[in-house]
Amino acid sequence: MKSQLLGGLAALAAFAAVGGAVVAWLPSDARGTSAPPSAVGSPTPPGTIGSPEPEPSPEESSAPPSPSTTPLPESGPGTFVIAPGGSERVGKGTPLRYRVEVEKGITISPEDVAAQVERTLADPRGWTADGHSAFQRVSEGPTDFVVRLATPATVDRKCAEGGLDTGGKVNCSVNRNVMVNLRRWVLATEFYREDVVGYRSLIINHEVGHFLGHGHVTCPGKGQPAPAMMQQIKGLLGCVPNVWPYDSDGRLLTGPAVP
Repeated sequence: MKSQLLGGLAALAAFAAVGGAVVAWLPSDARGTSAPPSAVGSPTPPGTIGSPEPEPSPEESSAPPSPSTTPLPESGPGTFVIAPGGSERVGKGTPLRYRVEVEKGITISPEDVAAQVERTLADPRGWTADGHSAFQRVSEGPTDFVVRLATPATVDRKCAEGGLDTGGKVNCSVNRNVMVNLRRWVLATEFYREDVVGYRSLIINHEVGHFLGHGHVTCPGKGQPAPAMMQQIKGLLGCVPNVWPYDSDGRLLTGPAVP
């Protein structure tokens, strides 16, 4: 009986030792999270419409990898799938008709991209707050501009048609095309690691803003919202992140003009 008791105690001690090892291992294995790396326009070369975003800052290249599992091909066929359906008119005046397309081979649905673009252009803090801009998404018929989500190589090729160099990394607005780089759509920038969806609205507002004729501005003052037409990738210069052209009171969020 005594030997059985001693054997049982020894087994219990061994189990406790193993259990203690498991408890110590779990937290160390669970530690560590990753954040997406970073990446809106450089001056418009003469004779072009819109502008590309600048090269991503050094902070972007040193940022941790994105946890996203979305494939990020560098190139695609250059052909597109049109998002089906359409939207109601938003804003006052004659609506600008636009189409949303996604390059074939990208594993993001055109419907999802179209929904994001629609929400952005319909938001009361968007360009409709100017009192005369209006938008309507269509999937057929004539359009005023097209929003295209594409691989870096395709964006480069399209933007180069207007004399713009997007370097495989950034977006542009040229020849009635709002070209959205897949990497920026998925990875955002260092300033929007916690708000990738918000950054997508900034892409749309910035590049559609160029289509509407708006140029670049800079930070109006420390602690103020960064204007949507500011090249925020170059740094916020004391401003705080913001993706909307107007505030909730209908005031334009802008700053001193820059080249």
